[in-house]
Amino acid sequence: MPQNDGAQAPADTPDASPVDRRFFGHPIGLMTLFGTELWERFSYYGMRAILLYYLTDTLADGGLGLDSDTGLAVTSIYGASVYLLSVVGGWLADRVIGSRRATLYGGMVIAAGHVLLAVPGGAGVSFAGIVCVAIGTGLLKPNVSSMVGELYGRDDERRDSGFSIFYMGINIGSFTAPFLVGLARSIGGYHAGFAVAAVGMGLALVAFVLGRAQLGGAGDHVANPLTAADRPMLVRGGLGLVLLLALAALGALAATSLSTGELSFGTSGIVNMISYLAFAAPIIYFVVMLRSPKVTAPERSRVRAYIPLFVAAMLFWMIFEQAASSMSAYAESRTRLDVLGLTIQPEFFQSVNPALIILLAPVFALLWMRLGRRGPSTAVKFGIGLALASLSFLFLAGMTALAGDGLVSSWVLIGTYALQTLGELCLSPVGLAATTMLAPVAFRSQSMALWFLAPAAGQAITAQIVSATSDLTENFVPYFGMIGGVTLGLTAVFFFFTPWITRHIAAGEKGLSGQVASR
Repeated sequence: MPQNDGAQAPADTPDASPVDRRFFGHPIGLMTLFGTELWERFSYYGMRAILLYYLTDTLADGGLGLDSDTGLAVTSIYGASVYLLSVVGGWLADRVIGSRRATLYGGMVIAAGHVLLAVPGGAGVSFAGIVCVAIGTGLLKPNVSSMVGELYGRDDERRDSGFSIFYMGINIGSFTAPFLVGLARSIGGYHAGFAVAAVGMGLALVAFVLGRAQLGGAGDHVANPLTAADRPMLVRGGLGLVLLLALAALGALAATSLSTGELSFGTSGIVNMISYLAFAAPIIYFVVMLRSPKVTAPERSRVRAYIPLFVAAMLFWMIFEQAASSMSAYAESRTRLDVLGLTIQPEFFQSVNPALIILLAPVFALLWMRLGRRGPSTAVKFGIGLALASLSFLFLAGMTALAGDGLVSSWVLIGTYALQTLGELCLSPVGLAATTMLAPVAFRSQSMALWFLAPAAGQAITAQIVSATSDLTENFVPYFGMIGGVTLGLTAVFFFFTPWITRHIAAGEKGLSGQVASR
């Protein structure tokens, strides 16, 4: 599973009840949020599992008839858009409407998007549905997790266990979705598959609305509401955002025109514009934090240590998030679709990762606990995760080369996903912890937004690589080999800097301890 689907608690409310144990020893509100997230992730991953095939299949077979390279770029930039919009969703919840309403409104927009995709109304209706799903997911994604944190008091020891239960709901939804949506597609076509995803989102909304009373007010409070004094800053921020969008649009127009020889925007222009925004947003975040007078010198040291970790995460998600793009195309065109004597749909391979997460996450949690201080540092864990992701693509390229013009065994793709899952378990939970640990106090609530930007930038890189690759389905070996090889080389560079990262983290911790002691 993508790291951003994992849950991370925000600052708690001091009056959260620690005595409610009606749901397996946890607050009953966890049952509501567990069911909501399970069905929302079911709808999201079910839709994502068949999105590329729908975009690139012929009109006669019910698809939109886009060429393969355009479909791959659109799929990648869709994923980037979701994570970019999550930043907006988190801000709206913190400053305007609260987490509960943001989750409810996001779920309604997602459901509308799935319904539009389920209607055979042509490309316009379908793209409107895709946009709705992206906007709604941006509203819902960061906020349903934050409400889990509000169910527990500051000192409630059940917190970690509660988030583990919540995370299992995510993986159950993402594991089952490709099977059921794929089965619906094989029987009734793409729109039937999208209809199953729509039903999943409908069930998520039902669970959330009916369970409101069980939430005990979680998500109703606006943590940092806008005031009259904030208006000048908001105006300046809005003007800055408009300027950034305008620059990104102009840059995309220029890049598209240079590559095509025509002054036009089109699909490639949209891909370029969102890519530029995904690259610019984390740079702006880091500059603002490093220059802010609210950030102390020790905190600034930790931010500097976080930058290479962010780059490593960006490269990891660049590979990992190709499950919905290049690896989906590979599953359809270069893989024998039989497992243990059964013929399967190509989208079923996207269930491998959540299945392995369910099996292996407890093992890794126990491993890190047993190793304690003897275990690898945060930076080394990041490096191991990135190395495994790089090796997964090199493995896939090598096995494809050995197969020549023939199809590879389904176990090759399963093995590729397994390597990436091992990498995810080394990097993703550690990255969530590192983000909250290294964030300056003044930017604590925005730190998770910054973490969301790593997969956004990673998928933007994928979109650009795919756009620059002609006929990917005929060039899988150089494509996977090049990405895996270059990323492995960058992993070696990252390992070279791991002592520097660890020293800066330690220096920041020491400086902060000194500040606390001097007060």
